[in-house]
Amino acid sequence: MKLKFKKQQFQTDAVNAVIDLFKGQTGAPSIFGINAIDLTECNKDYIYGYGNALSIGRTQIQTNMNAVQETNLLPLTEIVDEAGVPEYRFNIEMKTGTGKTFVYIKTIFELNSKYGFNKFVILVPSVAIREGV
Repeated sequence: MKLKFKKQQFQTDAVNAVIDLFKGQTGAPSIFGINAIDLTECNKDYIYGYGNALSIGRTQIQTNMNAVQETNLLPLTEIVDEAGVPEYRFNIEMKTGTGKTFVYIKTIFELNSKYGFNKFVILVPSVAIREGV
């Protein structure tokens, strides 16, 4: 079976918006692993692991995010919550049938190949969509 995808500019723009958030990030691969612990002997509420290494700071991410917002004619926002703590939450919103699954898979591929990120969490609103993913 061979899949063919039609390249659509709005999908490429969505992927590039995420990639541009991390401009300045070094391309060194991250190492993910879970500490060697006996899960039967420990508190199962916490399992420690190592995720993607971020080499750029909050100021650089804020600058990158504002540049992406300006490019896409969006209002400028801050990446801190009410208490002033950095809160890294970025959303790509697309209408039904526009290729969201393709966009996030391509985004994961690009983040891995460009920055070495290798751990991703995908949230979906229903079981049916999860099964499709």
